[in-house]
Amino acid sequence: MILVNTDYVTGKEIETLGLVKGSIVQSKNVGKDIASGLKTIIGGELKAYSDMMNQAREIATKRMIEEAEALGAEAIVNIRYTSSAVMSGAAEILAYGTAVRFK
Repeated sequence: MILVNTDYVTGKEIETLGLVKGSIVQSKNVGKDIASGLKTIIGGELKAYSDMMNQAREIATKRMIEEAEALGAEAIVNIRYTSSAVMSGAAEILAYGTAVRFK
């Protein structure tokens, strides 16, 4: 599966199949949440949350690809990611794009 954040794939003529997306709501455990809360006092990267967001993006991307494969897509163009806080310590990651196949 070719994944790009442009609206084209270089050298390919594309046929649009439709919007595809993948999402996940992810949270950290209470212990990591408390440790990260203490880290905000002194500053610096909240590694547990960075890892959580990276893992969530991977899962959301995988789900988006699975949806595109079900449509018979060969690529997903114009991919975007968005996130939102659902509650303290939990975030939703949404990956979306346009599934296409080559002519």
